[in-house]
Amino acid sequence: MLLVCSGACSRSSVPRETQAAATFTNPILPAGPDPWVTRKDGFYYLLVTTNDNITIRKTRALSNAGAAAPVVVWTPPAVGPNSVNIWAPELHFRRGKWYIYYTAGSNKADLSTQRTFVLENASADPTQGRWLDRGRLFSPQADFWAIDGTLLRYRGTDYFVWSGHPDAVQNRQCLYIARMADPVTLTGPRVRLSQPELQWETNGDPDVNEGPEALVSPRGHVFLTYSASGCWTDDYALGLLALRPGGNPLNPSDWAKSAQPVFRQSPTNGVYGPGHNGFFKSPDGRQDWLIYHANAGGSQGCKELRSPRMQRFRWNSDDTPNFGEPVSLKTPQRRPAGEH
Repeated sequence: MLLVCSGACSRSSVPRETQAAATFTNPILPAGPDPWVTRKDGFYYLLVTTNDNITIRKTRALSNAGAAAPVVVWTPPAVGPNSVNIWAPELHFRRGKWYIYYTAGSNKADLSTQRTFVLENASADPTQGRWLDRGRLFSPQADFWAIDGTLLRYRGTDYFVWSGHPDAVQNRQCLYIARMADPVTLTGPRVRLSQPELQWETNGDPDVNEGPEALVSPRGHVFLTYSASGCWTDDYALGLLALRPGGNPLNPSDWAKSAQPVFRQSPTNGVYGPGHNGFFKSPDGRQDWLIYHANAGGSQGCKELRSPRMQRFRWNSDDTPNFGEPVSLKTPQRRPAGEH
């Protein structure tokens, strides 16, 4: 449609269908915890936890992800260490290949078997080609429960960050980091970056730090967001770790933790337990967006009722991210700049 106005067009002069096309409302899918997004060659790839397999949605307009056909790219074996509880898949492109890092276990009822695994695909399109099972990604010196793995690339080196237990007995969840020798191998010991210690991190039992995600500011500052408190509580929220300029990611003292959550529930807006987030740029590359899951009602817990939502965020004058308040499901938002 070609719209011509003499002078400035008022909003009321724009046809209703054009106004609607310029906005969207959350959620972008009816359900889907642990959303992850990556973009390559003009396409966004969206993954969420399904529990039973790994599915990818490919789209040029993430605000319209519900219209993208879900493609099941991997189904777990009937038995084995990665046969059940398929959680938090993340898709990354490294060294000319695609990799999916995901959590799985061998016993649906016994979550202590949950570990991190890797799939590899040499196809240009991750929804096509063959996904090869590259086995577990783990630190032999600390082979304990491990979930929610992600990559942090810093000064040409890849690091893996995940949520794990301190040992085989404690079930408190902490954040750990290790250097990567290649996309399927960790090297050197794991290092604990964060443990649940502040009041807002310790709602629910056991105490939880999980869902780490890397973020780099416009001026090059490095951050890790993470989710804290139990996902079964409405207090599930995002915290922030900041790496000091020039710091060593493997040195815990080089990271500073936010004293308060940087993104938390908004009962006023009907958003409960927001967390397990990711980040992406608008198609024109100029806007920063946050994707996360949340419940639409209180006390709904860690179930498939959690749905993926997205909203634009901005940067404070000190180069820290400002995520604002979770947007109501009733509030229209402008679509990411450059979407068609």
